[in-house]
Amino acid sequence: MNHNATSPAPPRRARGIALGGLAVLALAVAAFPVRRMLTMAAPRCMAGRWHGCYDTFNGIVLMTLVALPLSALAVWVLARSRRTIDGVSPWRLSLAEVGIIHGTAPFLWMTMMPGAEPGTAAGAVSLVPLRDLVTMGPLGIVGNLLVFASLGFFAPIRFASLASVPRVLALGAGCSALVEIAQYVCRLDRVSSVDDVLVNATGAVLAGLASRRWWRTEAQASTDRQHPAPAGRS
Repeated sequence: MNHNATSPAPPRRARGIALGGLAVLALAVAAFPVRRMLTMAAPRCMAGRWHGCYDTFNGIVLMTLVALPLSALAVWVLARSRRTIDGVSPWRLSLAEVGIIHGTAPFLWMTMMPGAEPGTAAGAVSLVPLRDLVTMGPLGIVGNLLVFASLGFFAPIRFASLASVPRVLALGAGCSALVEIAQYVCRLDRVSSVDDVLVNATGAVLAGLASRRWWRTEAQASTDRQHPAPAGRS
C-alpha cells in the first residue's frame, strides 16, 4: 500500500455543498450579535419598502446577510466555469472576486447615503488629520475600518500585482479618496474628511495582513505561467 499517494480531490458537488454550508454558518454567526438590530428592519425589508430598509444601516446589514447564499452560489458558478489561472485554484479566484464585491458594495452604499439636506447644503471638507477621529466614536471607527476591509483582504489574493502592503495601502487610500470626493461633488450633505481616508486605508491594510499567507507575488505568478500545473490539478 502506497502511503505517499495523494488523496483524490473532493468532487465539485461536495465542494458546492461545503460552500453552501459555510455560507449558512457564516450567516448565522454574523446575524447573532446584531439580531435585535436586524429584527427592527426585517418587516420593512421583507415588504420591499425602500424607506426604512435600503436607506438605513440596519436594513443594509440585513440585506447583506440575506444575500450571502446568493454570493456563495455565484462563487460556485464562477469556479465551475473557469480553469486554474497562474497556478491559483478557480475556487480561490472566484471566492476572492465575489468577496470583494459582497464585502465592499454594502459599505459603499452606506457611505453614499445622503444626509438631511442633499443637493442644497454645501459640502463640508475636513483636511486636518485626526481632528474628526475623536468624534467618530467606537462604532464609527469600526465601521470605517470595515469599508474597504474586504477589498484589502481579497484583492492581493486575486491580483498578484497588489500583493504588497504599500500597494494595499495605496488601493485603500485611493478608493477612499474617490468616495470622499464623490460625496462632495454629489452634494450629499456629508463631511468629506481626511480621517475617513486614513481609517479606511488602515482597515484595508489590516485585512490584507490577515490574508497575507494566501498572497501570490508577480514573481510567483510568472513562474507558474512558465511551468503550468498539470491539467488535473487546481
